Amino acid sequence: MSQHRMSQHPEVPASFIDPRFTFDYQQIGDLEDGQRWSTWGRCEPLSRGPEPWPEWVITDDAAVDTELGVLKTGKEADVFLLERSAPLDDRSVVLAAKRYRDSSHRTFHRNTAYTEGRKLPRKGGREARAMAKSTTFGKSVAAGMWARAEWEALVRCHDAGVPVPYPVQIDGTEILMELVVDGEGAPAPRLASTRPDRNLLESLWSQLADAITGLASLGCVHGDLSAYNLLVAGERLVLIDLPQTVDLFGNPHGMELLQRDCVNVATWFAARGLPVDGEELFGEVVARSI
Repeated sequence: MSQHRMSQHPEVPASFIDPRFTFDYQQIGDLEDGQRWSTWGRCEPLSRGPEPWPEWVITDDAAVDTELGVLKTGKEADVFLLERSAPLDDRSVVLAAKRYRDSSHRTFHRNTAYTEGRKLPRKGGREARAMAKSTTFGKSVAAGMWARAEWEALVRCHDAGVPVPYPVQIDGTEILMELVVDGEGAPAPRLASTRPDRNLLESLWSQLADAITGLASLGCVHGDLSAYNLLVAGERLVLIDLPQTVDLFGNPHGMELLQRDCVNVATWFAARGLPVDGEELFGEVVARSI
């Protein structure tokens, strides 16, 4: 309405125009191969990261996502590098995009120990039948369930102060999260590929013990903890790969999985010369979480 009147009356002084009814418009070119419009705007509120959002999170509807390549491949999901940029003000951030494959989940069916105690599709319903028959739709449902399970675990851990990547958003079977980097800005290495000196080794062990205890205080167990799903960001330890997180008390295998986690990581640290004991850590975590 305001623009129409202005075109009929070009002599109207600029001082008469109410700034509340004006806006700047800038045309953005077509997207290139490997690009898409940001998916942030189509995500429901509960599918976005915990507020307050970090300053580096880009929420612009005009933002563009650009594929940068594969960071890590896995049996159920692959992690890609994705740059989200706001072309109107030159802001950009590189994120980790974890995408669960919906057509070849070869190992999800064997993970019943992790799913006990979880809310599953209604027995006898279409989704449950499809999952039981391993149809394409059933595998898609499974992928969505595992993606949602990891998303909820990331949000819960972040809110509780457990060291995990900040969860940016979930859209179907894709989770966008903070890219954890080392001191030089490169993707942080897995603990398994590092050779920390004695001081750093002791610090990392202390951080890990606190992280496992923090999970247990939430009633959670990582369930698959090892040196391969721990990142070393400079001197900071970060937990990753959380889709199989289980309820410590609601899952009948909870204590067994917690004990296995403690023994697995302690074995790695002991092999590098640090005198730690997984059974002792397990006992301490249980004592502090009950």
